Amino acid sequence: MTELSRRQFAKYVASLVPVPSLLAIPAWAQPDGPGRIVVGYPPGGTMDQTARRLAEAWRAQNRAYLVDNRPGAAGRIATAQMKRERADGSVVLCTQTSAMTIYPHVYTRLSYDPVRDLRPVAALASSTCVLAISTAVPADVRTLAGYVRWLKANEASRSYASPAAGSLAQFLGFRFSEAAGVPLAHVPYRGSAPALQDLLGGQVPAYFGFVGDFLQYLGSGKLRLLAVSSERRSRFLKDVPTFAEQGFAPVVGVESYGLFAPAATPDDVIAALAAATRTAAGDKALLGGLEQIGLEAAYVGPAQYTQAMAAERERWKPIVAASGFKADE
Repeated sequence: MTELSRRQFAKYVASLVPVPSLLAIPAWAQPDGPGRIVVGYPPGGTMDQTARRLAEAWRAQNRAYLVDNRPGAAGRIATAQMKRERADGSVVLCTQTSAMTIYPHVYTRLSYDPVRDLRPVAALASSTCVLAISTAVPADVRTLAGYVRWLKANEASRSYASPAAGSLAQFLGFRFSEAAGVPLAHVPYRGSAPALQDLLGGQVPAYFGFVGDFLQYLGSGKLRLLAVSSERRSRFLKDVPTFAEQGFAPVVGVESYGLFAPAATPDDVIAALAAATRTAAGDKALLGGLEQIGLEAAYVGPAQYTQAMAAERERWKPIVAASGFKADE
């Protein structure tokens, strides 16, 4: 990672804070009937809840949108669908930023091009990754240094789970493996729920998940949180140090959830959608809803979001290549 891209990434992460609206919201032509926020995941999940909170905040601005769930292929089906949608602001996609920055390096036959087929509208929320260990690891292991010592002495336990193959969590785990000097096998799950179940049951020794995965289990005694992947500590887990604080500076990265429109969407429509999203990022109901699932409102406008994603695509390219992981569409 070059020094320039490090500065760009640091600036991007630092910008992920709630921003109240200071500007009037430009208008865009509301289509006949409500618009749609497309989500590539089932109802009830973190992405779905984020989109529904946004729809509610937009409704308070007299902009009617419904959530359109199109689950499958870790969101890739919904993302590809945007190539066929109207480019008038009536349909937007809500998805994770890694679908635009990491997936292009992972999937050999990706059904969309994140640069040619989509226009970034705004980042709305961010989530920090967390390394948790289970009761399969001795109770006296409570730091990264202690965990690495234990891994070096227990070859059979050198593995970690993640919510999905090709996810940000997988590659943060790979970065940790590199930084620790210990090869770790990746165990992908189909979502966070089954991975958490096995972590809580002690079937897997470690899991790279996200803050919201762990909040209800704090104090249960069934897991220990060793580190967060953000540059600063999570507001939800103030007692959990960052990887950098513990000498593992390369393990850094946050997931953000953003909005995207079809590539042909006019500039004025993008600006209007972005302004409406900026106002939503200061909505108390949206802020409270995101907090319940471990997310922070994190508005970033279209120009900066585009630049940040370009830098992130370059940053993750050699990391994904070094991991050796590839998958078909």
